[in-house]
Amino acid sequence: MNNLPIGNAEDADVARDIEAVQRIDAVPSILRMICKNTGMGFAAVARVTEQRWTACAVQDEVNFGLAAGGDLDLHTTLCFESRAARASIVIDNFHTDPVYHGHHTAQIYKLGSYISVPIILPDGSYFGNLCAIDPNPAEVSNPRTLRMFEVFADLIAIQLANEGRHQATEAALRHERENSSLREQFIAVLGHDLRNPLSAVSATAELLSLRKNEPDLVKIGQRLKSTTLRMARLIDDVMDFARGRLGSGIGVSIDDVDDLAMALRVVVAEVREANPDRLLADDLAISARVRCDRTRVQQLLSNLLGNAVTHGAAEFPVRVRARIEDDELVLSVLNGGNVIAPESLSKVFEPYWRPATSKPGGGLGLGLYICKQIVSAHGGTLEVRSSAQEGTCFVARLPTGV
Repeated sequence: MNNLPIGNAEDADVARDIEAVQRIDAVPSILRMICKNTGMGFAAVARVTEQRWTACAVQDEVNFGLAAGGDLDLHTTLCFESRAARASIVIDNFHTDPVYHGHHTAQIYKLGSYISVPIILPDGSYFGNLCAIDPNPAEVSNPRTLRMFEVFADLIAIQLANEGRHQATEAALRHERENSSLREQFIAVLGHDLRNPLSAVSATAELLSLRKNEPDLVKIGQRLKSTTLRMARLIDDVMDFARGRLGSGIGVSIDDVDDLAMALRVVVAEVREANPDRLLADDLAISARVRCDRTRVQQLLSNLLGNAVTHGAAEFPVRVRARIEDDELVLSVLNGGNVIAPESLSKVFEPYWRPATSKPGGGLGLGLYICKQIVSAHGGTLEVRSSAQEGTCFVARLPTGV
């Protein structure tokens, strides 16, 4: 018997199997119970393959000298024959047994009694054996003892299968976390690196818009400005998403804001200018001071309006309303068109989610996720309701904090 070094692929597999058995808390108690109930001095859970026999866990009360991780020559064991037949082998007394009298296993290891029961995993694969030996004869062939071994072998098999599924799930989760982190770092770097070329495009658009004596260039400049504005907002969304996912969260700078209604009107005006064919109706009556991040609340409204313009039907106006109600800023955006299915309402704030009716090129699916994060950073709530009668309405409630 020896302890083989872990080197090749099979050794690595057996090492994992040993660890799996040793993670089953019940195994030591099972082996002690076997020794106590049978009077045998050595019990083990063995991994038995076509090439090797390896102890995964042992209870040694007779100084047999084999520890967990130790190997026996497979062909010197009766587990070799048990594996080939997929059947238990039970011997009360080697000296009087009609089949195994004089068997080389008994002679090599000086055994008087022996029992070995296969451990078959739920998928039908052969793991190994639950076995016990002793230098002296023992009464182990009775149905009660054999049934005890079979129950324990089945229990170990079930636990090994559960352990395998658990390890596979853990490995998949680790892989997904690593991929997710890498993907989000890539997004953050990409968003950062796009800012400089976009600034150059924006400056070019501004120069073209100033060529008042060349109307065609002015129109091109205005279209280019509109496009760069949309791209800038997409980059902002990507950067905010990456910051939120990478742990720093979406930052807010809370301050007293006295002109929030005016700040929101600027956003509505920008969306009107970018979408001249859409009707936007605003009712912004914020008469009190609000403690908030002015820029972030503007971003909130901009994203909600962008969503309404993109997904709402063109024949219905987009309605924006803002009020102070019960120490809360209540900001709502309503649009007509396709109703959001009830089962999809809980998904609209998830990153990258877009309805099945979305047109190609409609965005990254981050706008509403960013909205939710902004509102949460203010300690508020963001809800959505959708029906054929009312349309789709997003309602943000932010504490005024005054």
